[in-house]
Amino acid sequence: MALPTSTRAWRRTEDGKSLELVTDSLPQSLQPNEVLVKIHAVSLNFRDVAMLHDRYLVSVIDRGVPCSDAAATVLAVGSAVKEFKPDDYVSTTWVADYELGERSGAMGGDIDGTLREYAVFTEDYLTLAPAHLSVEEVSTISCAGNTAWTSLDLQKKFKVKTALLEGTGGVSMFSLMICLGAGITPIITSSSDEKLDRIKALAPEGKVLGINYRKVPDWDEEAKRLTNGRGVDVVVNNVGEASVEKCINALRPVAGTVSLVGFLGGVLDPTKKPSFVVPLMSKSARVQGIAVGSKEDQQELCAFLSEKKVSLKPIIDKVFDFKDAVEAFDYLYSGAHTGKVVIKL
Repeated sequence: MALPTSTRAWRRTEDGKSLELVTDSLPQSLQPNEVLVKIHAVSLNFRDVAMLHDRYLVSVIDRGVPCSDAAATVLAVGSAVKEFKPDDYVSTTWVADYELGERSGAMGGDIDGTLREYAVFTEDYLTLAPAHLSVEEVSTISCAGNTAWTSLDLQKKFKVKTALLEGTGGVSMFSLMICLGAGITPIITSSSDEKLDRIKALAPEGKVLGINYRKVPDWDEEAKRLTNGRGVDVVVNNVGEASVEKCINALRPVAGTVSLVGFLGGVLDPTKKPSFVVPLMSKSARVQGIAVGSKEDQQELCAFLSEKKVSLKPIIDKVFDFKDAVEAFDYLYSGAHTGKVVIKL
């Protein structure tokens, strides 16, 4: 089979405010550690749309290809590639593996991402995908999935039995599916009873708990009530600084974890003194920043999904055609979604 020589790709416009469809050339030969893939589906994350609205925390390359998450098939490999062969079913990673405290460029930000038909990546930006999952499902693994996996602290010596998940976006919904697969009781928050009812219906009655934070402003106390006064083992915080104090209050008495994964409530104010230091210390709790996870973390997640045969179909909110990428970005930014927005090629 002849290999492609060009690819259609969506790139950020010169002013960084929108996207434009272009045709890019592909290299005619691969470097020893490179892999050529055909991309089948791409899922969006809030960072992808935040870049277009001056809400992203770090700078990105000009006119870059957005997105980090994709399901793909390997078409060709370089001479030194050990992990992959043609026809392998793969998922991209957000970054290459962490080594000695360093980290490589983040896909879709520092380097060109996945919103294109074909791409060449070094092999450390790929993992084998669970064979039982569709391309739409696999496309959600890289960022939302890996973030959810590392946030839930499943490898800790203290067993996680309950998790509080802020909101109904991609990370929270992926966390919910991991919880159900691992026998953890998830408590998810939303301002919509309709969304909560839909999410509760994904599992047998009582397996998923919900809190409407508009109706119950003291949702931290409600989380403790739902756990018979004990509090939850881990909180997946999508809001940021604004809710950290309540998250800590919702934790179990000792050694719980708040995983900071998002900034929907705005960026941190460096001039503001944190008000949660004393409760953090009194509970011997931990607040950890999560910037997705490593390739090794993603491999562990994929192994878990395969072993438990976890279905990710319930977290996919809407699928758009490649030609409708701008519409998909606008839909995600509107906040109307529950779970993941996917672009299929």
